[in-house]
Amino acid sequence: MKKILNTVLLLTAMFASTHVRAQAPSDTVYMFSYFKGSGDGLHLAYSEDGYKWTALFNDSIILKPTVSKDKLMRDPCIIKGGDGKYHMVWTVSWNDRGIGYASSPDLVNWSEQQFLPVMMHEDSARNTWAPEITYDPKKKQYMIYWATSIRGRFPTTDTAAEAGYNHRMYYVTTKDFKKYSKTKLLYDPNFSVIDATILKDGKRWVMFLKNETRYPVEKNLRVAYGKKLTGPYTAAGPAFTGKYWAEGPTALRINNEWIVFFDKYRDHVYGAVTSTDLVSWKDVSAKLKMPKGIRHGTAFTITREELNKLLQAKL
Repeated sequence: MKKILNTVLLLTAMFASTHVRAQAPSDTVYMFSYFKGSGDGLHLAYSEDGYKWTALFNDSIILKPTVSKDKLMRDPCIIKGGDGKYHMVWTVSWNDRGIGYASSPDLVNWSEQQFLPVMMHEDSARNTWAPEITYDPKKKQYMIYWATSIRGRFPTTDTAAEAGYNHRMYYVTTKDFKKYSKTKLLYDPNFSVIDATILKDGKRWVMFLKNETRYPVEKNLRVAYGKKLTGPYTAAGPAFTGKYWAEGPTALRINNEWIVFFDKYRDHVYGAVTSTDLVSWKDVSAKLKMPKGIRHGTAFTITREELNKLLQAKL
């Protein structure tokens, strides 16, 4: 009898434990930072599965841009740093030589916006587009990188097809967002490249990037790899976004599968592809449900506790 009772108690405990785990929500929630229009400000959306996205605060602007002569906030990139704060950079203008930066403890209350003059030393620099931040936990250091076109630079691939724009990727590093390294060239794939985003994958770094070539038309996304965050990176692989004119890639790892989101900017909608090996890709654009008017953003993760606080917060 005692043996039977112990067995019943054990089975009851196992059932209760399994039941609790099945009902317990995952601690990870997916977030998406984006802008609308020509660069109105920061918007945020969240998702439970990476496919259905819901705008926070009724899709209101969370942070309006204040820096640069054009006062735009395009391509907002947000990461959670080693210091526990959220750090954001963005495009402030079509033709300025710096980028915007701000930090936040909670994605609602932001520090004073700063203008980082990362290309001011280049008199012929035409722009600083789509900056991103990646954190290197080993070096406890951040890398900020962006696309810039410099007049007369890389003449072998220069073309009038894009009004003379001929981009390459540049970067600076910082440990505290107070002192920055000198600007250096990050990536020259021998074609005009913009919209790079870099994530860690085991011992290597993965760079998703846009081939900006107009003639012959490319306008697609590719992948390159590096042993170090600051490079060097390999030659770009084949395009994986099909016929779409794609830009603004951002990626998540969900259940050991990569999902790369991108702006189908000619079609005014978002697309996505998935892969388990970064070689074979599947178009899953039909599964996406995104806020109306969403433009070039960044996907990242937060905890459920942080989401609950956001859902209760007021702007």
